[in-house]
Amino acid sequence: MPKYLIYREIPEAGGLTAEDLQGISTRSREVLRGMGPEIQWVQSYVTPDGITCVYIAPNEEMIRTHASRGGFPATRISEIRAVIDSTSADTAPAVVKLSAPTA
Repeated sequence: MPKYLIYREIPEAGGLTAEDLQGISTRSREVLRGMGPEIQWVQSYVTPDGITCVYIAPNEEMIRTHASRGGFPATRISEIRAVIDSTSADTAPAVVKLSAPTA
């Protein structure tokens, strides 16, 4: 199943309180429960001007539906093609290909 990186532009996101972030997490989880098991939220990263999330979903449209139902921006959605880290320089098997490019 494809994995996606979603950038949500939220000015001053870095200043959100723990309670704000808990509320966002709760809302996201509620929407996900209503959408079924095909879409999964993996993790999110809060930066000064936005939140970047990793999701597993069958397609980009499902990501957009989640954002719309939750009232979240989905400024940019990118399908993750491969995962690399510091060990990727040592051996080719350390590169994990997640999906083939789509036409």
